[in-house]
Amino acid sequence: MDNEVETAPWHLSGNWEPMQVEVTTTDLETEGQIPEELNGLYLRVGPNPFGGWSEHWFFGDGMVHGLALQGGRAVSYRNRFVRTRLFENRAGNKPTEVMDDLTMGLANTHVIRHADRIMALEEGHFPYELTPGLDTVGPWDFDGKLTTSVTAHPKICPATGELLFFSYFSFEPPYLTYHRADAEGRLVQTEPIDIPNMVMMHDFNITQNHVVFMDLPLAFNLESIAEGGLPFRFEPEAGARLGVMPRNGTNSDVVWHEIDPCYVFHPVNSYEDGDNLVLHVSKLDSAFAKSGDDYSSSGCLWKWTIDTVAGTVHEEQLDDRRGDFGRVDDRLVGQPARYGYLMALPDTGGDYVEYGETLYKYDLTTGQRWDHELGAGVKGGEPVFAPAGPDAEEDEGWVLCIVHDENSGRSKFLIIDARDFEGPPVATVNLPQRVPYGAHGSWMPDPA
Repeated sequence: MDNEVETAPWHLSGNWEPMQVEVTTTDLETEGQIPEELNGLYLRVGPNPFGGWSEHWFFGDGMVHGLALQGGRAVSYRNRFVRTRLFENRAGNKPTEVMDDLTMGLANTHVIRHADRIMALEEGHFPYELTPGLDTVGPWDFDGKLTTSVTAHPKICPATGELLFFSYFSFEPPYLTYHRADAEGRLVQTEPIDIPNMVMMHDFNITQNHVVFMDLPLAFNLESIAEGGLPFRFEPEAGARLGVMPRNGTNSDVVWHEIDPCYVFHPVNSYEDGDNLVLHVSKLDSAFAKSGDDYSSSGCLWKWTIDTVAGTVHEEQLDDRRGDFGRVDDRLVGQPARYGYLMALPDTGGDYVEYGETLYKYDLTTGQRWDHELGAGVKGGEPVFAPAGPDAEEDEGWVLCIVHDENSGRSKFLIIDARDFEGPPVATVNLPQRVPYGAHGSWMPDPA
C-alpha cells in the first residue's frame, strides 16, 4: 500500500496557507511607541483562496488586512475577504473560465485609494470598491464608462491627482488600452494602443508629462495553458521595448525604444531629467520560462535612461542584490525621488516564491543601500513609506511592513524610522492572528 502523503503546493503551505478566519481586534499588543503623526489606515491585500485551495498562487480570493492607527495607538486590526461576484458564485466557476466577465474578478493584488474610493485590484477585471471597514461595495466601472480590465498598478499623480492606468487583458486587438481619470475619479480618456501581441504587462511608469509602457516578451501562449500553467510564456525572440507617450496623448504619439529582452514585474519610480526619462526598475532576466515557473529568476535594481532626442536607452545595473516590490514616497511618484524601498526576494530558480529576511533602502542618486535586517526566519513584505506629514521632507517618515516570524508562527506590523533604517523598528504591533504572505498595499492618511 502506498503510504505517501500528498503535500500541498508551495502557495498553500507554510505561511502561504490561506487564512479562513475573519476577525476584528481592538486590543493590540504593541512594543515601542507608534508615532503620533501616523493617523490613518494601512491596507494590504493578497491571494487567499476561500476553502483553502487554488490552482495557482495568482488565483486566490482577495483578502484585505487593515490596521488603523490613531494618536500613537494601533486602534484596530481587521481582515476580510473581498466578496467579489466570483467569491459569491464560486460553484462551477474557475477564474480562468470567467475572464470575459469583467465583474468576476479576484481583487487580490493591490489596494489603493483615489477620489475617496478604496479599490482592491487585480489585472483581468474591474476594481472592487471597499468601505474603510473593509466591507465590499461591489465592482467599480467608473459610472459605466470603463469597458476593459484595470491593471493592478495604477499610478496616482501627486501633482494633478489624476489616476493613470491601463488594460492589457484582451485576446484580440487592441491588446493595450490606456486610461486616465481626473482627480474626482471621472474617466476622461480612453486610448487604444497598438502592440503586436498580447503580453503580460503587469505595471508601467509615469513621469510629469509622459507614460512609459513596457512591451516585454511575456507573451500569450496556448501551449502554456494546455500544460496547466498561466497563459503566458517568456519568448525573448519577440524582442522588448519601451513606449513613451504624452500623458494626454494618442496611439500615434507613442515612440518605441528597443531594449534587451527581459521582464519587469515592478518599477520603483520614474521621472524626467531634461530630454531624458529615468526609470528605476527591478529587472528579471526572464519570467514564466517554463510551465508553472513564476519567477525564473529574481530581479535586481536597474536604471534605464531613455534619451528621447537620440532615441536610445542606456541600461545600467545598480546592485546585484535581488529584490522587488519597490516603492517610493507616494508624494513623489513620477517625480525625482531620491529614496526607494525594496524587499529582498531570494532566487529560488522558479520552483517557488520566497520572501526575504531583509528590507532595502536605496539612494537612487548614488546607489547607496541600507539594509534593515528582520532576523533569521523572519520574512518580509512590501515596504510602504508613510510621511510624517503632508509637508515633511522625502525621508522624514516611516516604512510600514507586515512580516511573519517562521520561528514563532506569529505575524507582526513593523514601523521603521526611514532615517534610521538599519536600526530597530520604533514600534512593533503583534497581530492577533497569522497573516499569510501577500502582495501590495497602501498607507491612507486621514484627511488633513
